[in-house]
Amino acid sequence: ILLGFATLMFGMNTMSGAVAGLRDISALTGFFSLLENPFFGVLAGAVFTAILQSSSASVGILQAVAVTGQISYGAAIPIIMGQNIGACATTLIAAIGAGKNAKRAAFLRLAFNVIGTFILLAVFILLKIFFTPALFSDSASLLGIAVCHTVYNLVCTLMLLPFARVLERLAVRCIPDGDAPEGKEELDERLLATPSVALEQCHLLTAKMAKCAVKTLRSALASLSEYTPETGVAVRKGEEMTDHYEDILSTYLVKLGNKPLTEQENNEVTKLLKMIGDFERISDHAVNIVESAEEMREKKIVFTPAAQKELEIITGAVREVLDLTLGAFLAEDLAAANTVEPLEEIVDRLKEELRTRHILRLRQGECSIEAGFVWSDLLTNLERTSDHCSNIAGCLLEMNRNEMNLHEALRDFRANSEFYQQNLRFYTEKYALP
Repeated sequence: ILLGFATLMFGMNTMSGAVAGLRDISALTGFFSLLENPFFGVLAGAVFTAILQSSSASVGILQAVAVTGQISYGAAIPIIMGQNIGACATTLIAAIGAGKNAKRAAFLRLAFNVIGTFILLAVFILLKIFFTPALFSDSASLLGIAVCHTVYNLVCTLMLLPFARVLERLAVRCIPDGDAPEGKEELDERLLATPSVALEQCHLLTAKMAKCAVKTLRSALASLSEYTPETGVAVRKGEEMTDHYEDILSTYLVKLGNKPLTEQENNEVTKLLKMIGDFERISDHAVNIVESAEEMREKKIVFTPAAQKELEIITGAVREVLDLTLGAFLAEDLAAANTVEPLEEIVDRLKEELRTRHILRLRQGECSIEAGFVWSDLLTNLERTSDHCSNIAGCLLEMNRNEMNLHEALRDFRANSEFYQQNLRFYTEKYALP
């Protein structure tokens, strides 16, 4: 920090000495007089700063030139306003090829400075015309320029902060979502240079993927009782989005894994790579379930009242295991993750019992063969959904313990954990069949 500050001060001193002789060149007097026009001052400041791509350097050079005594406050203040607009050039260049949110951020910075300059320049011109403060004619000092630059930014911030929501809507309207798949822009290749930031972006996008997968599965479950064509479209759209998330996340995480990472970051990459596959498979099962609902609708298949009641019980258990898994992942809640495994065991038991009951109904002529095929498909998809939830929760637990043998750890947990046994008894009573 001290070395950087010293270098900056040395550079400022060098520039001041280099331009000190300009005060004796009469040809430059006309140029500095031209900058007394506020509009030319703003334009000069914006163009010069855009070329340098640094408002700090531009302000430093302005301070160095002020040593000549040729720059008045009347010229310096508009130049400072222009410098803040020109400083947006770096942000605009960085947004090229980036996603919509990056473009919106660049647009917001430009809009912030343009609107602030427009308002304060109007105030400056009015003051200059009607009050002609003597300060505007005085030669600008180094400290005065620094103070003007700081005050300008503070005033702009205080003035526009209450309108943050308006600026946000303006950015979204000017740079709409378009037809690009949501999420693609959120994994910027440039962030790979900073692995910790790139990993955080992967976490955020995996959270979106998890919510999308769970929402899609819950919609599919709802279609079993009240199917609508809109539900079918929504489920398939959710599955496509989840597939898209998996594609970009897996590719990005593999690239991230080749970067120099700490042991903890390596574990996080491994954990996310495991989990995104399970979330994607959950959305696949959602499509399978909604296809079963569509088949029932098309073929007018109706389950018996007993089967309907049984289906409500097992889907209730699956909804709960989904919610527990999602909550455990989003909040890194290990207690919730521990609860997933006994509930998954209940779903397994329900599947076997419901399959046995269906065979009995089939033998007694209470159920059709077509309904039996649909029933079997539903039970398989529900049970496999809970399996993927178990994988996700187990991965959370084992990564926390730095263990990689998931299945062995789960067997040990089932056999030796009193917590597991207590929850198993609780869920056995809660989802008991009639």
